[in-house]
Amino acid sequence: MFQVITAGALTLAGLFVLAVGVVGVFRFSTTLNRLHVALRCDALGALLVMMGLMVWSGLTLRSLSLLLTLVVLWLCNAVAGHLIARAEVATNPNLNQVCDYVDLTGENDNVNG
Repeated sequence: MFQVITAGALTLAGLFVLAVGVVGVFRFSTTLNRLHVALRCDALGALLVMMGLMVWSGLTLRSLSLLLTLVVLWLCNAVAGHLIARAEVATNPNLNQVCDYVDLTGENDNVNG
């Protein structure tokens, strides 16, 4: 009984975090802000949902598979977010009007602000 309640609470908490992330994506106006909220909520929501599924399945090969899936998701999430942010900085000429950033690519040797 405790296992079912814990798994349900973790899964519902993960779904709540994911729902907050969806609301945040629609509330923010710039791409970098949307990207930030999506990456953070996606990582935490996936962690909580996967932990709920691991608690539900117990200590089995399936829980090890879920843990491996979570590790791959976290690595791909970070790399994809970094690439999207770099593409936004490189291609948006009006970015300095909506946020402050330091261009570390070396193409523009000034600090926008």
